[in-house]
Amino acid sequence: MPRVAAIDCGTNSIRLLVADAGPGPDGRPRLTDVRRENRIVRLGKGVDATGVLAPDAIERTRVALAEYTELLRGDGAERVRMVATSATRDAANRDDFFGMVRTTLGTDAEVISGDTEARLSFTGAVGDLPAQDGPFVVVDVGGGSTEVVIGTRTDGSVDVQAARSVDIGCVRITERCLRSDPPTAAEREEAYALAKQVLAEAFEHVPVESARTWVGVAGTVTTLSAVAMDLPEYDADKIHLSRLALPELHRVADELLSRTKDQRMEFGSMHPGRVDVIGGGALIVSVLAEELAARAGITELVVSEHDILDGIALSLL
Repeated sequence: MPRVAAIDCGTNSIRLLVADAGPGPDGRPRLTDVRRENRIVRLGKGVDATGVLAPDAIERTRVALAEYTELLRGDGAERVRMVATSATRDAANRDDFFGMVRTTLGTDAEVISGDTEARLSFTGAVGDLPAQDGPFVVVDVGGGSTEVVIGTRTDGSVDVQAARSVDIGCVRITERCLRSDPPTAAEREEAYALAKQVLAEAFEHVPVESARTWVGVAGTVTTLSAVAMDLPEYDADKIHLSRLALPELHRVADELLSRTKDQRMEFGSMHPGRVDVIGGGALIVSVLAEELAARAGITELVVSEHDILDGIALSLL
């Protein structure tokens, strides 16, 4: 099977996975990582207010993409797929971004719908979990949007039953509501009300009541797990498939919201590019935890390092 490269460009970060594909023990394709890379470029900074991608944000993304292009070519990737999500879906000048990608990478980026984003995230997230732990509700809290998807996995395939993407994410909620450092009580109340209101749309379309396992993916959730474990530095192996009981999740979210940016950087596992938006992301995850506890009796969050990148890579096979 081929060596493939997947690139996910979101509101906050751009990430690369180069992987070899081979048959797993159940006969399904299984990925073996060659490399995973992550750069915080904040492509979507200000998009919620202005409706356009800032030129300096496009340039930061170009620099990271040029590095990725060199890496994946050096690794011998035979197939490449790049997807762009929330920030580019919303931007009036997205053609400037796509022209940059075509020139830098040599192929086009795809703007995928929120529902497609959710399905790719689900495929990547549940691959290392026992099928009998389903139905799974997979949640991807990004910079500009949050995807909620429910489905099951058998030994041979993934069955997505429902998916919804809504316009709330760590960058978007921070820019709208959490302007102080640390956020004031009034700002936190405003953000909480906004998250509840926007996420309600997802729960109207995704029947989570049958879910047995909640799986969270992407940087906000993995950072929450790292902080909860008090890791001296970010350790993907320790974070992958870690479990976070909901009382501990709420405690960590409250602590992150209560700290200043400088105080958040005291956590050794905190990425500098995430420090100003992690509070907003944590608040969204905390609201999700409340809803899933009430609707499905969920008592813990399973954290997966495998997500939409893995789904994109598998789509190339």
